[in-house]
Amino acid sequence: MNSENPLGQFLRARREQVRPEDAGLAVDGWRRVPGLRREEVAMLAGVSADYYVRLEQGRERNPSAQVLDALARALRLEEDATTHLHQLARPAPGHGRARPERVSPNLLRMMEGWPATPAVVLGRYLTVLAHNALGGALFDGHAHSRDLVRLVFLDDSARDFYPDWDRVAVNTVAGLRAAVGIDHDDPQLIETVGELSVKSEAFRELWARHDIRRKTHETKRFRHPLVGELALHYESLTVNSAPGQQLVVYQAEQGSPSEEALALLGSFTAPEAVRSGERHRNHRG
Repeated sequence: MNSENPLGQFLRARREQVRPEDAGLAVDGWRRVPGLRREEVAMLAGVSADYYVRLEQGRERNPSAQVLDALARALRLEEDATTHLHQLARPAPGHGRARPERVSPNLLRMMEGWPATPAVVLGRYLTVLAHNALGGALFDGHAHSRDLVRLVFLDDSARDFYPDWDRVAVNTVAGLRAAVGIDHDDPQLIETVGELSVKSEAFRELWARHDIRRKTHETKRFRHPLVGELALHYESLTVNSAPGQQLVVYQAEQGSPSEEALALLGSFTAPEAVRSGERHRNHRG
């Protein structure tokens, strides 16, 4: 993974994703390049074409914050991608240092106290660092159950497990880029991207787009091998005591079939002592 000119790579990838008509430009017949031309980005951002070319080629490395914001508007970047653009232009000292991915015992105990709520802790590479019983059961049954990126792109069961696989794939790659930030020389990231790029054409194409989008919240559909269809809303929360970690908590809509299916899945994961107690109480009643 070439990291000699990450700012230029990002700018080029993002301008290729913007259609001229979306930027308010007239389409003048056949175009040699996808998306916007360099001079069109320069015009929309209010900078000279020569200056923008030097930025994209890596010959200009000190754009002002105002120029970066103008480029973000021209490229129609969302908030996460705009922040990433500024980080690429002005990387913070020490940004590439590896950080250990250990989950706090207090966080583990808190998740264990949510027996009816699936919860997982994701690391910087979207691997599952920890989960409660129901969170583990939600993703069980796959070759890559504890690695969400490989689950999406390398697991034979992925397209069945995720009914909206195309959307999940886009969001997963964008979430991986957001999670690792600008640490492009990270050995584990290089290994992960290298393997996936070789084994999955879909991943390779999506990675080249340079989409950046943090995992925040949405409703996601699953087709679980044990309990069938589930529509779960998740919230992703940053773990302030462990930068790079995300606590992801899933919930079903109250009174919905998904809530019933989630409760059934929970009955499969409950400790035997709990199940025995429930049977005893039901028998007495």
